Amino acid sequence: MTARPLKILYVAGLSPNDSSQYRLWALERLGHSVVSLNAYGYQPQSDLLKKVVYRVQSGPWVARLNRDILAVAEREKPDIFWADKLLSLRPETLDKLRGMGIVSVSYMIDNAFGPRRDPGWRLYMKDIPHFDLHVVQRDKNIADYKASGARDVIKIQTAYEPTIHFPPPAGWSDKDRDRGVSFIGTPYDDRPQFLTRLWKEFELPVVVSGGLVWKKALGPEATAALYRGHGELFREEYREGIWKSKINLSFITHANQDEFVHKSFEIAACQGFLLAERSPGHLARFVEDEEAVFFSGIEECVAKIRRYLPNEEARERIAAAGRARAVRDGYHNDAQVAAIVQRLRDLLATRSSQA
Repeated sequence: MTARPLKILYVAGLSPNDSSQYRLWALERLGHSVVSLNAYGYQPQSDLLKKVVYRVQSGPWVARLNRDILAVAEREKPDIFWADKLLSLRPETLDKLRGMGIVSVSYMIDNAFGPRRDPGWRLYMKDIPHFDLHVVQRDKNIADYKASGARDVIKIQTAYEPTIHFPPPAGWSDKDRDRGVSFIGTPYDDRPQFLTRLWKEFELPVVVSGGLVWKKALGPEATAALYRGHGELFREEYREGIWKSKINLSFITHANQDEFVHKSFEIAACQGFLLAERSPGHLARFVEDEEAVFFSGIEECVAKIRRYLPNEEARERIAAAGRARAVRDGYHNDAQVAAIVQRLRDLLATRSSQA
């Protein structure tokens, strides 16, 4: 018997550049009815005021978002309330949704308990006991959330978006690749120093793309040598950046206590050659030296680059195997979102039986 589609009130910061948008698409592809509310519409126009509101999670914008969530819930009568990386919820809003018979889930890609100490968590930490389900990315967070009163917690890995992250056209080869050792992303942890050393100390052909904050992180000399473009790469530009790279680097974000990173799954899905920082999470998801290549520390990274950069055949073979693994084992949004929905169905069934 086919399970009936669910009606889901989905609230997140939504734009074509956000992974929250990709999860919404996955829910729709799975056949569910999604009513969305874009949290970006509940921010002040002033950049300075926007930063203040983000830090304190208070003010008329936060109040209006919570009112509108309840109003839409009253009108649409969803089965599920899905908050995706949403920091502006008030606990009483979740309690009122529960009173309407709506099951609530928080999907949080970031680490509210990590050492990075980002601002903005004030309301979210109060919300933890009020959600029916929390979706997190780290084993450590399961214990963190339960210690903070969470009713239920599951771990789901980050994922690639199949409509965006896919292989290059047939016949693509090194003649189409103008990026040697490539990193596309953000300058967290010691990445600027690491990439600068690869270029300056080890004389490797490093190319960096990402937000303009890289210019400050790298400094003038390294920026002139390494930085390409005029800002972050999204969607087609991001995919083509992977396609055009002989070696795609992927780092663990240690300040976020990550076990794996979504970039690794995106690179594999695009059939790019993946050279990722070794971690238990990466090792559990790719066979080393067959589906991806890993490094621990700069010396091993340099050795792997020097081994594989001139060996197009080996890179092509490993990249194809990594793509096959990502598809076969469901490292995409459809599979990961489906697992969350199944847990939500179980919660709905339990609540129905108790009614």
